[in-house]
Amino acid sequence: MEKNKLKGIGVSPGVIAGKVFLLSGERFSIPKREIFGGEVAEELARFEKALAQTTEEVVQIRKKVAREIDEEHAHILDAHLLVLEDILLIEETMKRVENEKLNVEHVFSRVLENLAEKFESMDDAYLKERAADVRDVGRRVLRNLLGRERRSLSSLEEEVIVVAYDISPSDTAVMHKEKVAAFVTDVGGRTSHTAIMARALEIPAVVALKEVTANVKRGDRIIVDGTNGLVIINPDEETLKKYKAEEAELEVMERKLEGFKDLAGQTPDRHRVELSANLEMPEEIPSILSHGAEGIGLYRTEFFYLNRTDLPTEDEHYEAYKYVAEKIVPHSVIIRTLDLGGDKFLSQLQTPREMNPFLGWRAIRFCLERPDIFKTQLRAILRASVHGKLKIMYPMISGVEELRRANQILEEVREELLTKGVAFDENMEVGAMIETPSAAMTADILGKEADFFSIGTNDLIQYSLAIDRVNEKIGYLYEPAHPAVLRLIKSIVEAGHRQRIWVGMCGEMAGEPIFTPILLGMGLDELSMSAVALPKIKKVIRAVTLKEARRLVKEILTLSTAKEIEKCVREKLTKAVPDVLIQPAGGQ
Repeated sequence: MEKNKLKGIGVSPGVIAGKVFLLSGERFSIPKREIFGGEVAEELARFEKALAQTTEEVVQIRKKVAREIDEEHAHILDAHLLVLEDILLIEETMKRVENEKLNVEHVFSRVLENLAEKFESMDDAYLKERAADVRDVGRRVLRNLLGRERRSLSSLEEEVIVVAYDISPSDTAVMHKEKVAAFVTDVGGRTSHTAIMARALEIPAVVALKEVTANVKRGDRIIVDGTNGLVIINPDEETLKKYKAEEAELEVMERKLEGFKDLAGQTPDRHRVELSANLEMPEEIPSILSHGAEGIGLYRTEFFYLNRTDLPTEDEHYEAYKYVAEKIVPHSVIIRTLDLGGDKFLSQLQTPREMNPFLGWRAIRFCLERPDIFKTQLRAILRASVHGKLKIMYPMISGVEELRRANQILEEVREELLTKGVAFDENMEVGAMIETPSAAMTADILGKEADFFSIGTNDLIQYSLAIDRVNEKIGYLYEPAHPAVLRLIKSIVEAGHRQRIWVGMCGEMAGEPIFTPILLGMGLDELSMSAVALPKIKKVIRAVTLKEARRLVKEILTLSTAKEIEKCVREKLTKAVPDVLIQPAGGQ
């Protein structure tokens, strides 16, 4: 790649060129000094005062976010408040000050960094990104201990692209959002706060660029291609002109897509496909509703267990599910039960590290071994079901025995609630995620005991093709259009329909326009995707008849490679909806 081009992870699509606002990271010089006698009490008092002051600052920022953006996004700051209430962090700092007789700034910075490094060492991307929360809160506490003035982005006077090592929730809370055209960071991932905020603001963002802050200075011009995860520093006139044209073309396409947000996913020959959205955090609900989702096809619930040192209570689960159910009424919300385990749990669960956690003690396997944790979640879902249309979905089912055991535990919870006179939807649908080859190959058996299927292509593809989809060395082998993958999907749909149950898809493949005609022709009843993809997918569905889609499926199943299949679909789709498959200028 050219020297002025950096490749990262595109977490919010779009293309834009603009001026850099370099948000320099704070580096404190922390003094180290011995303390004596009565100074210990003074240091601890200073620490308590700084914690209280920092808590008030975060509370005020949270109120500002709730007022200027919405309450859902204000919840992002709750993770910071949890850090400030972390008993282990506070007690460890105070104990070391007393035992080591050193000033509190020095001790706190060491304890804080140790905690942040523990998060960074975790294999799970979401947990790894929580290190940024810990450090951001820590910087605030240290500022208050050292008497430093709080950094602010509220003075932006022109539209800029914010470039930083990382952008914390407190950074985004004080910036004038109408002045920010894009986010670019050295670190981060698809579930980082930067990514969530960028998608909520619907601005391009690229993260995990590693060294962008070292290669730009304030005032430089850069191009941010959030679709392809590319940043171009000080582009020449020809490149700038090409991307400007691309930016204008994408803007025209977005305006055209506005008219599709509230339309149904219906083909010209009146075949209907339900189009839902995937939900990671409740903060994303406004975006989901504004893009015309017909429900939540995948509600990931792992965030309940993150950024904390204890397990979530039943009431915490209940309030969250009730909130989402009421926001999405009259549409349905499919709640995926806990999909954590192996390397993904915090220390309070004392789960052993595994050689290959993706194939280990996780998801339904963990829940069946820890029915106490599983039942807490199931009780909350059942209680919340009276507030909307909730459905349950079990992840990583590998065979019918797991499905039966999970349903048996669910039945026990139902009986408990009935005995106590607690109301719940007794007809709530219970389905299985089909994301392992064994589940795909026994879908005819599973279909007799499940109310619905939802195909999780992210894992199904990597398990079927025996590749790690996050391994850069073999990333090229991750091919959704591989004939084996398409045959599996087709067989799952057919097995489900033979048992008269509906079949959906909630993997990333569902939100890719090039695969829409294929999935349509295979008979998928529902597609669930990132909210921003909904209008584009609706446009494709409304441009291709079911008859044409079925003919296309028949043709591509005779082809031998993923490249041949994609070429065939691209040619046909370009004729039907030429503007949907626009490839940004930096695309591969």
